[in-house]
Amino acid sequence: MATEPLPRLDSDAEIRKHLLACCRLKPGDVWEDPVRRHKIGVLDATCPNAVSEIMGHKKAKVTVNDPPYNVRVGNKITPNLSKLNLAEYMEFSRRWVKNTVDILGEDSHFYAWLGADQKDNFQPLPDFMVMMREFEDLKARSFITMRNQRGYGTQKNWMAVRQELLYYTKGNPDFAVVYTDIPKILRGYYKKIRGKRVENLERSRADTIRPGNVWVDIQQVFYRMEENVPGAYAQKPLKAVERIIAACSREGDLVADFFAHSGTTLIACERLGRVCYTSDIDPIFAEITIRRLEHFRETRRTGFQFHNPFRELETTSEATDTKQKDLLTIF
Repeated sequence: MATEPLPRLDSDAEIRKHLLACCRLKPGDVWEDPVRRHKIGVLDATCPNAVSEIMGHKKAKVTVNDPPYNVRVGNKITPNLSKLNLAEYMEFSRRWVKNTVDILGEDSHFYAWLGADQKDNFQPLPDFMVMMREFEDLKARSFITMRNQRGYGTQKNWMAVRQELLYYTKGNPDFAVVYTDIPKILRGYYKKIRGKRVENLERSRADTIRPGNVWVDIQQVFYRMEENVPGAYAQKPLKAVERIIAACSREGDLVADFFAHSGTTLIACERLGRVCYTSDIDPIFAEITIRRLEHFRETRRTGFQFHNPFRELETTSEATDTKQKDLLTIF
């Protein structure tokens, strides 16, 4: 996107080469935060040993995963995973879900974002939902839709503006009621309470409404927002992840996310007093996650907005390599 200092980081091999040189972690490495004991790794979510490497003997209270959707948007596909046939994608999904279920505590929550390609029979969402029935420890609880303010489509179809979020539980975990910042304005719903006919507005002391399973109050991340992380094209809104964590965990609980991408789950945990173990198969996104945490602690800003997270490349004034100079003009 021309308005951002970095393009999509899955689409330019030359830029990726320079960014990889800035990464502290290599495949298999795990970084431990000395302040809050968060962990960030460069690990494959489908590999049991890799997941064990970051988790150790700990169990998570909540997992919030945003895996590649295997959905084509324009002429791009999701990172680190070429467009697979459905059977291959489902095997990929089965492996990372099993590893995630194995590290959940006895009474815990499992969330997974997933896409539905309307150009390909809505795959992979329906097959993923059927596949989840194999995991008998998990109980389906809700099918959440988050509305995007921007969408894609043609003049011959409805605009695609939804993000799907699947919610399952293991055991019988606590769930805390949270509220949106949407004013409670709906009228016309009545119920008898102790013989008195009471209007909807009177049945709760809160001035705002509870979120249902259609989230219309959350802004899709774009370049003008403070939380924006340039190059992280699949970034989830911080407000959505904080809503999940606030409802499903307590201060000090462990939250896991094995598809870190822009580090949103980590920042949500940092702000809410939880511990986060997160990883990504791509060293660049693991590095972005570390830098976003450091940036937040230094500035209290949740993202980079218009700025390049890799500022050392932006400020290198004596680059002698022609390709490096070309790279700086892009930045």
